[in-house]
Amino acid sequence: MRLAVLGATGSIGTSTLDVAIRHPERFEVRAVAAGRDWEGLLRICRAHRPSRAALADEQAAAQLRDRLQAEGLEHIEVSAGEEGVAALAADADVDAVVTAVVGAAGLASSLAACRAGKRILLANKETLVVAGALFMETAQRHGAQIVPVDSEHNAVFQGLPTGTDATAGVERIVLTASGGPFRDRDPDTLAAVTPEEAVAHPNWSMGRKISVDSATMMNKGLEVIEACHLFDLEPQRVDVVIHRQSLVHALVGYRDGSYLAQVGSPDMRVPISYAMGYPERIASGVDLVDLAAAGRLDFEAVDERRFPCLRLAYQALRTGDGACAVLNAANEIAVDAFLDGRLRFDRIAPVIEDALAAETPPPPKDLDSARAIDAQARRVAEEAVRRIAD
Repeated sequence: MRLAVLGATGSIGTSTLDVAIRHPERFEVRAVAAGRDWEGLLRICRAHRPSRAALADEQAAAQLRDRLQAEGLEHIEVSAGEEGVAALAADADVDAVVTAVVGAAGLASSLAACRAGKRILLANKETLVVAGALFMETAQRHGAQIVPVDSEHNAVFQGLPTGTDATAGVERIVLTASGGPFRDRDPDTLAAVTPEEAVAHPNWSMGRKISVDSATMMNKGLEVIEACHLFDLEPQRVDVVIHRQSLVHALVGYRDGSYLAQVGSPDMRVPISYAMGYPERIASGVDLVDLAAAGRLDFEAVDERRFPCLRLAYQALRTGDGACAVLNAANEIAVDAFLDGRLRFDRIAPVIEDALAAETPPPPKDLDSARAIDAQARRVAEEAVRRIAD
């Protein structure tokens, strides 16, 4: 299988490349892309010798191009900008595309992969949050196959029945959440949370933005929206519970009273290897969980006072795709402001709530309308940050 790995320098991308290098007879990395980390992409180019590389940042792309030429790797074609990254997703020399670009910036390349009828190993949840109906319709129209990479959705995918009706007999699905670093912290003290505390996830090793999303549980809210689109379920059929051990990644509940759960170590190579090898199972480099050592599996209800962002995600989901796009954009702005020291941690949710209250745009019909909704929501959220932070 010939792979394009978009977001190759991030945690998902590096885990994907780790699995690929374990199976050189099965996978060939033909294209890699990143945002602006040209040095990280250079190291990947040295190791995997792809045919093409792209960086969203044009200056970074120029630096990568110069270094590749200096090292005798000028055969690797380098492109730049969002269009350059999207071109890799549609490359005829690629069979499967790993979409691990962080944030709404990944929408263009995800849609490009859909239109090219690729097998999409979907790790960019914002694609489905910002334009879920558009993405799924585009994939169906062009015959693209979507295999989720997020640990929770990959777990649901594994627990669903096979055959023509993928949700036959399914009553509901349950997504698990670790609860992040503040699951036991007094909500009245959250105003004092620092960025360093928020990104210190107790179970997973992730990037800064997604780690903050886990701390607010917006990450789980985005996953609820994603699940409804991926598996064609109504919001009331998708539940969230706190599961501190992060060993059960999701459960599928059937009408006969049974739950099927997927259990595995909190290592992204497990769902990535399943997505890469599907329908076969291939070695991921991760051992089976020692159940006796794990000892116990706990499940708890979500405290909405501590995690108001989850409620806002359900609210947006019930309103429609336009509201979900606003939710995502406002969250990205609020998280950036928090990480920059411009906004308190406990004010992230109020910024998002303000943006949702400001307007409810219609669902995006194409990439341009999705971008327009995103841009307007970001302007509203920036105003809310300035107002709420004062």
